[in-house]
Amino acid sequence: MAGKGETKGRILDAAELLFAEHGFKETSLRTITSKAGVNLASVNYHYGDKKTLVRAVLSRYLEQFMPSLKNELEALLKHDEITMEDVFRCAKQPLSSLNDYRPCGTTIFMSLIGRGYTDVQGHLRWFILTRYNDVLTLFTSAVCRANPSLDPETLFWRLHFTLGASVFTMASSKALCEIAENDFSCKVETEDLIDRLVPYLAAGVAAPIDQGLSLVSSPKTGTE
Repeated sequence: MAGKGETKGRILDAAELLFAEHGFKETSLRTITSKAGVNLASVNYHYGDKKTLVRAVLSRYLEQFMPSLKNELEALLKHDEITMEDVFRCAKQPLSSLNDYRPCGTTIFMSLIGRGYTDVQGHLRWFILTRYNDVLTLFTSAVCRANPSLDPETLFWRLHFTLGASVFTMASSKALCEIAENDFSCKVETEDLIDRLVPYLAAGVAAPIDQGLSLVSSPKTGTE
């Protein structure tokens, strides 16, 4: 008979793969229990409900990723001058190390993050924002240090465009690397992919602000 710790781990292992592949909304507890080889009572005993299980799956990665990212950002912010590439490069080691923590950890983690948005999991975003607010604040501070001209609205959109590009690239890394190897005869590892992605993200966030767009989005004042 499996011990409590083993059962709990099997549930998490099954849930993370199913959530990453099919999404949170489309994955039922019954599907998870079937893949894990446990009964529904085991899930209820260890996690209580699906929402708690979702958070537990993501926490397993966040507890590895966020402290490491925090250390990188704190070290960077001690410098007098930083660039946008410096900021995004802070995520390289924390992301790459997830592959050592779990098989295909980087890909699974980014897939889960993407699912948290596309599945409109409001409770999941609230959980991340409240639990890891200190790290997210450090990241935002670093971005603003690198480009002080960013207004809050522009920062909002550009960081979400960044998240979208990062999630697609890293969640699809296996397929992209296979295509690159086939088409260009070059073998690309996770670290290489991040090195290619960082300049692209940095250039996008640091791009000049379209003044015309700012005028359109700002409320009108005075009379016409």
